[in-house]
Amino acid sequence: MLMHDTSLQDEDTRHDFWSQVRRFAVPPAMIETATARRALGDWGGACAAAGCDPGFDLRTVTRTYGSELAGRLRADLRHLAPDLLRWHLPRIAPDGLLRPGVTLTLARYPRDGGGAPVRLVARTAPAYAAAGQRVTLALWDADAHPPGPPPPHPDPRFRLDLHRHLWDARRSGDLADRTAQLTDSHIAEAAWEFEAALVRTADGLPDDAPVTVRLARRRHVLLGGRTGPGSGNRTGSAGSAEPGRSAEPGRSAGAARSAVLPDAATWTPPDLLLLRAGRIGPDGLHPLVAAALVPDPPGSAASRAAGVEQSVGEGTLTVRCRGDLHRIAVVDGVLVPLDHDPEQVRREELLAAFGGPPLPCLRAIDRAHRQPEDLEDIRQRLLHGDRTGVLAAVRRLLGAEAVLRDGPLAAALEADARHRLAHSVHAAGLSPARNRSGNATSPVQAPADLRPDGHPYRPRSRRPRPAKHHSF
Repeated sequence: MLMHDTSLQDEDTRHDFWSQVRRFAVPPAMIETATARRALGDWGGACAAAGCDPGFDLRTVTRTYGSELAGRLRADLRHLAPDLLRWHLPRIAPDGLLRPGVTLTLARYPRDGGGAPVRLVARTAPAYAAAGQRVTLALWDADAHPPGPPPPHPDPRFRLDLHRHLWDARRSGDLADRTAQLTDSHIAEAAWEFEAALVRTADGLPDDAPVTVRLARRRHVLLGGRTGPGSGNRTGSAGSAEPGRSAEPGRSAGAARSAVLPDAATWTPPDLLLLRAGRIGPDGLHPLVAAALVPDPPGSAASRAAGVEQSVGEGTLTVRCRGDLHRIAVVDGVLVPLDHDPEQVRREELLAAFGGPPLPCLRAIDRAHRQPEDLEDIRQRLLHGDRTGVLAAVRRLLGAEAVLRDGPLAAALEADARHRLAHSVHAAGLSPARNRSGNATSPVQAPADLRPDGHPYRPRSRRPRPAKHHSF
C-alpha cells in the first residue's frame, strides 16, 4: 500500500494511483459474475470468476481436521466474496498491481485438542509469476511439517481475520462503522487504539501489551506498553520518540517484540479518500463498498468501466476519406470498409504494398490492428489480469476472424502470453529459469495467442522484417 504524506503533491499522486486501480484492477464483469455465482452458493465458481485458485479439498480438510473445523471453513467459503477480497488486497506503485509474494490471513480456526489454529490464507504470486494477477487460497497449519520447502508464513501486517468486512459478504456493512471516526484525510490514528485492542484480544495478549504501528520503512509507533519502570503511559513509543510520534531510523527492541497492527487498520481506506476528494462516485465503487459508504447510490458499479469497453470499439466507425465520411465496420468477422467495393480495396492494398499511399479507410483499419486509440487502457487491463475482457473488446473492434498485424497491440498480447507462462510454471510448483544476474525468467518462449479467436498469430507476409522494440 502506498505510504501517506501530508503534501498536496503526494495527495494528488495518491488519488491518481487509486483512481487508476479502481478503474482497471477489478473489472465490472468480474464482480457481476462472481456475485451471481456466490448468490447460487457456488463458492468455487465465484473464485474462478475472480481469479482465485483454491489450493485445498474440503473432504481432505474434514479427514485431517475434523467435521467441526471443516464446517466453519465451508461456511466462510460460502460467504467469501473473492472479488471484494481482490478489491481490498494491498497494491504497489506504479501500476497498482497486487503486492507480490504476500500471504494474508483471512480467518483462524481453533483445532480439536489445542495447538496453533489453522488459518485460511490468501497468497499472491511472486513478482516473476504475477501475470494474470491470480490469488491462491490455502490452509496454513503451523504444526504441520510437509515435505519440501515450507510454505510462506502469514505476514502479521497483512491479516484480515480482524477485518472480515474486506472479504466476507456477511460483514461488508461493517466498513461504515470501522471508518466512521476516520476524519483525518491521511492517517487513521483515531482508530489505532481500538484496532490495537482487537489485536490483543485475538492473540490473547494483556491489555497493556505493546502493539507496533508501521508508518513507513523504518518508521514505527508503539501503542501501549511501558516506556520505563513504573510508567503509566497508555501510549508508548518506539525507540526514544515521544509518545504518539514515530521513531527514526528503526524500531526499538520493544517494538521488535510487539504485536503488529494490521496494515488495513493503519490508513484511511482509499475509497473513502477518493469519495471525499470527488475523484470517484458510488458507481465507481464495488457494490458492497458502495452500499456501506454511500447508502442508496445513484447508479450501478457495472457502469464503472463502460467507457473503457465502448472506447475500445463497437459498431460502425466513421473515417474522412477523399473528402467524404466513410464507414468501417465488422462484416463476417472482419473489420472492412463499407464504402469501397472489394475490387477497389484489393487494388489499393496492392498499391500500398508497393509503397503507394493507402486509402484513409485502410489506414484506419491498419491503425486499429496495430495501435488502437485505447492501447494504454488495453495494456493496463492486461497488467491487472483482464485478458478475457481485452480479447472480447478486440473481437468487437476487429472481428472474431481478424488476424492481428505486427505492432504494439500484438506485442502487448504476446508479452502477456509469455508472462502468463511464467505464472503457470510457478503454479505447477516448478522453479523458474534464471538469467546470469540471478533474476527469474520465463523458461521457454510461449506461442502468442494473438488472434481474438485464440488461434496462433501468423504474419501476413513471409518476408523477414527488421526487429522492432516497443516499450510499455
